[in-house]
Amino acid sequence: MARPIETLLTSDHARLDALLAKAEPGGGTIDTAAYAEFRQGLLRHIAMEEKILLPYARARRGGEPLPVAATLRKDHGELAALLVPSPTPEICARLRAILARHNPLEEGPDGVYATCDALAGAEAQQVVKRLEAQPRVPVAPHYDGPLLDKRRR
Repeated sequence: MARPIETLLTSDHARLDALLAKAEPGGGTIDTAAYAEFRQGLLRHIAMEEKILLPYARARRGGEPLPVAATLRKDHGELAALLVPSPTPEICARLRAILARHNPLEEGPDGVYATCDALAGAEAQQVVKRLEAQPRVPVAPHYDGPLLDKRRR
């Protein structure tokens, strides 16, 4: 059974994972161009879920959010906060750790994406079109100043 929502967003996870691996290949160096592409892509991916997918699922469930929605939103907030400071190997490791626990909640036959495909039914391709139309998120320069919570670094 084709799952267009899951196919789109799972392939985006793979793309983002590859960009993060390229951005921080080890040895303490950061490929800033790859990291910038990862950062932009992750923020757009989060926007796709927060602005389109989760509200769509809630509407299809008669106003009831998906049971895992609060966990996903918490993870999205943690990920976005880690994208504020300049990248370091430690930040990349934390991003990988969060994504390692987060992505399985969304992928697979019992994940959010499969659930959304089932909720959408014949409308799944229309949801995919809306997801694909999500514009890039404006990205501010990294901030490493005194207001940054040093515990996040």
